[in-house]
Amino acid sequence: MRQSNLVPKVAKREMKVRIPARAGLARFFLGTFGKILLLGCALLVIAAVVVFTYSYEKYTAVVDQKLRGPIAQMAKIYAAPEAVAVGDALSPDDIAADLRRSGYTESHSNPQGYYQRKPSAIDIFPGPESYFDQEAATIKFANDKISEIISLQDNTSRPEYKLEPQLITNIAGPSREKRRNVKFRDIPTVLVQAITSAEDKHFFQHPGFDPQRVVKAAYVDLKEGHSAQGASTLTMQLARMILGEYEKSVSRKWAEIIITIQLEQRLSKEDIFAYYANDYHLGAHGSFQIYGFGEAAEAFFGKDLSQINLPEAAALAGMIQRPSAFDPYRHPDRLKERRNVVLLLMRQNGYISDHDYALATQAPIVVARGSVGSTEAPYYVDLVGEELQSKLQDADFHSNAARIYTTLDMRLQRAAADAIRAGMQNVDDQIRKQRRFKGQTPPQPQVALIAIDPHTGAVRALAGGRNYGVSQLNHILALRQPGSIFKPFVYATAINTGIEGSSHIITPSTIVNGDPKTFYYENGTREYSPKNFDKKSWGDITLREALAHSVNVAAVEVAQMVGYDNVVELAHRAGMNEKIQPTPAVALGSYDVTPLEAAGAYTVFANGGVYVKPEFISLVRAQGGQTLYKDTPEKKKILDPRVAYVMTSMMEEVLRSGTAAGVRAKYKFQAPAAGKTGTSRDGWFAGYTSELLCIVWVGFDDNRDLDLEGAHSAAPIWAEFMRRALDFREYHDAKPFRAPDGIVTEQIDPLSGMLATPQCPSTRPEVFIAGTQPVALCPLHGGHQGIITGWSTEAPPEQRVTPQEPARIAAPDRPSAPTVNSDSGTQKPARTATSEAKSTKPQDAKPEEDKAKKGFLHRIFGVFKK
Repeated sequence: MRQSNLVPKVAKREMKVRIPARAGLARFFLGTFGKILLLGCALLVIAAVVVFTYSYEKYTAVVDQKLRGPIAQMAKIYAAPEAVAVGDALSPDDIAADLRRSGYTESHSNPQGYYQRKPSAIDIFPGPESYFDQEAATIKFANDKISEIISLQDNTSRPEYKLEPQLITNIAGPSREKRRNVKFRDIPTVLVQAITSAEDKHFFQHPGFDPQRVVKAAYVDLKEGHSAQGASTLTMQLARMILGEYEKSVSRKWAEIIITIQLEQRLSKEDIFAYYANDYHLGAHGSFQIYGFGEAAEAFFGKDLSQINLPEAAALAGMIQRPSAFDPYRHPDRLKERRNVVLLLMRQNGYISDHDYALATQAPIVVARGSVGSTEAPYYVDLVGEELQSKLQDADFHSNAARIYTTLDMRLQRAAADAIRAGMQNVDDQIRKQRRFKGQTPPQPQVALIAIDPHTGAVRALAGGRNYGVSQLNHILALRQPGSIFKPFVYATAINTGIEGSSHIITPSTIVNGDPKTFYYENGTREYSPKNFDKKSWGDITLREALAHSVNVAAVEVAQMVGYDNVVELAHRAGMNEKIQPTPAVALGSYDVTPLEAAGAYTVFANGGVYVKPEFISLVRAQGGQTLYKDTPEKKKILDPRVAYVMTSMMEEVLRSGTAAGVRAKYKFQAPAAGKTGTSRDGWFAGYTSELLCIVWVGFDDNRDLDLEGAHSAAPIWAEFMRRALDFREYHDAKPFRAPDGIVTEQIDPLSGMLATPQCPSTRPEVFIAGTQPVALCPLHGGHQGIITGWSTEAPPEQRVTPQEPARIAAPDRPSAPTVNSDSGTQKPARTATSEAKSTKPQDAKPEEDKAKKGFLHRIFGVFKK
């Protein structure tokens, strides 16, 4: 009974198990809840399709933009072309290195141009995108010099050949980038093998996603308990670069997948690899970001990508993981360790033999010679960007392939970097010895250097600071007190009296007084009491001596004689800013100017009286080759060429016997040159040869006193830079300055400023504008019966001028002047004159004027009385 009752129960239980497995599931989906679930799933599928379609279309535009060639669309900034000539001490390797920096390769398909290296020659073939429309050429070498240059167009010899301008940087948004495009066929096989071994060994087999790698990465992550290994393929990495987003998120990963699918559908594996090789960020080199393996090979190893060897290829591939951590310059040991890991992977993948592996792992990391920054011009690039915005406001240089050709000479830029490095080390050493910093770490002074062609205004070299990575403040544009480098504009105003026909003609031999005195201005209501740096009372000296020794009191006296208004007018016409005011302190450079303004102003002296505005850009070409901009030098005549020559002669004296004599004696710069030291709170030197003008500034950012004269801070840097410039053919032939028509030379006695007699114990030649030279013999040593002994035969009667002692005149009403330090001392506005100072106050000047007149004239007539 119990058993029979048990069987039906079991049978019933079996039915409950079997029947719902078939009919029950169907009844479930036919029910209300099942229908809702099916509808939801359908909607999810439809939504997924819609989202995928939308995303696909959305990122198609992104991929299209990339595939149109964003690298090619990027504007490039080039330096000025360099010429090589027969006799230059260069080798084929030197020329090849310059051509690589210009974008040339050994590939015939390179649109920029290509070259072919031979044992004792190099063939150069400019491409369709070359700067020049010039023929191909062969440059031959013998005994480490260029022996012959032959045109491949007509097989004739050439004395020189211009090389393609070197690429400085690409314009890419706010960042400063360097790139060098390569095609897949230009990438050496050893680098392809190194990259795929390190990053994606199945790249050429998988469809964009590597299932084996995904499984392995998941296993390793599970085993390690955190994300320890990535599964991104090269295509996925390229998709991430196209997105420009690196934060981990679901949306970013989804976009990456969509773009990866598109890339694999639309591009060959070779094209994907080339995009990746051109776009990958490989760290920084100085102030520039390095993108792509073509640029990295040049930046880090100084080689064309096609020339890298196995250890270098493995090192570049190793940098992909963490570019900053494996920087070849900063962390060579880390890079070597990572490189050897890549070499091991290459051996495991069968790309290299055990022998090759053993040799490559022992190779040192050898980076390119030369310091980072010596081939850069980051401050210059900033100024080029500003110029582009000013001259071509409607052009978007971030999205077109324009080529911007500048005036920069890369050889001079390297010379400037080297001179600054050596000179600022010397400045640092001097500052550390100053008592005020005893037991302290002194602040680091800054520097600015600008060198220009004084005849065209082309800026050839520029440094706006010591280290762009530390400070992007461009000191070339910083307003600072110029100190005594402003004095030549005071003296030029004075010499100009010989052209304007003033009643008081002033010449280089005019006598002025260098003793301390008080100057009154604003109708005698304000006082100014400059002092000489050496605290000397110079007495009566010639203008030439006053400028050479940077005597402050004499400079203010000359400015008063000619009128402060006239001095300021000349400064403004020479390109200096409108903030300069006509007060006594203007003579000592108390009003701020920038080094850029100073460089332009000094062209007035170096260029025969003609002002030339400094220029940074020579030519801009659009992608199609049409000219968007071509520079025309902005010039205007400021001074008579005779005045400019006299001033140059007087500034030659500064280097011969004045405050910058150390440039000759200590720093061994012997080429014909003129210049002027300047000391305010900062140190300055402005100087030029017949071929090159250079301004150097040294000072603290916080405007504290450098407490170093310009002769000991800026002048050594100037001398070192100019000495290096002489090594280059274009600047080597610095000629003596040529006198224009209308200049005469007379032998004078520097004590009286008059024509020398046989009895004068010391004489010297002096230059004059014809008609302004003295016509009286020196009354101190044998002159007879009066001052004027005859007219000069050098000038017609209407141009003859009787030399007169300069009058002491009161200054016009002007605002008070600020404090300034200068080569010859520290000047402070004073309300009362010191006991030993002479006074030029109009109200009570009579007794002092009588005493002053007894100086020069009293000595002359005293001789006759005796």
